[in-house]
Amino acid sequence: MTASPLSAIVLAAGKGSRMGSDLPKVLHEVGGRAMIHHVLDAGRAAGVGRFVVVVGHEAQRVRAELSGASDVDFAEQAEQLGTGHAAAVAEPFFAGAASGPDVLVLCGDMPLTRPETLRKILAAHREEGAAATLGTAVLDDPDGYGRVVRDADGRFDRIVEQKDADAATLAIREVNPSLYAFRAGDLFGELSKLSSDNAQGEYYLTDVPGQLKARGGSVALVPALAADEVIGINTKAHLAEVDRIFRRRSAGGRDVPDASSTPAPGADE
Repeated sequence: MTASPLSAIVLAAGKGSRMGSDLPKVLHEVGGRAMIHHVLDAGRAAGVGRFVVVVGHEAQRVRAELSGASDVDFAEQAEQLGTGHAAAVAEPFFAGAASGPDVLVLCGDMPLTRPETLRKILAAHREEGAAATLGTAVLDDPDGYGRVVRDADGRFDRIVEQKDADAATLAIREVNPSLYAFRAGDLFGELSKLSSDNAQGEYYLTDVPGQLKARGGSVALVPALAADEVIGINTKAHLAEVDRIFRRRSAGGRDVPDASSTPAPGADE
């Protein structure tokens, strides 16, 4: 019997309000291609055989961009109620034998993620028999990221989003860049239990590992991811920075001309 392919959920429903464009955030270009292609390429190189891309804002444009990809299905988040809600709308694609036991969850706006990092997260997840595994990074400036809180023994305890964090938690420099592996059953079981009682009134995917830990599940960490790899794109400045890093990587580490002066497709000029 042929094993089910490794699947990944790619969160790509966000509008990206701070980008100053009507173009869906994941369709802004990095290295001359819509950034979501780089996320899918990294997943494929890490062994993903099937993607469920969660679309929302301007969904038809994202569908059109990826229409030639035979390994992509689409789930639609009609109302943006948070990352946990976004992951939950993918659940129908994980019923029965069509899905393997593990699922990666990736963000469509992180085009610098390396395949070897995804392989490392997946390997740790399987070796430890974890319910959830997440990569973490220690940043000099953790502003904007959820903080990874460890217990007295140095093990994972929970993730606290910045808007919900107190001063002591904000001082933590270990962050959650949102690169996950889950046992699919554990993921969807916990998504149905999420609460929106938080500073943003949203259903946070980041609450799932903490819920699993509280219920006795094992949560593994893959620490010390490279800082440049975990940059998410929320503004045009982020886009320019990521494009510069991507082009330098592609040139083997050599400096390349700055492409940041070229507006992203659909951007306001």
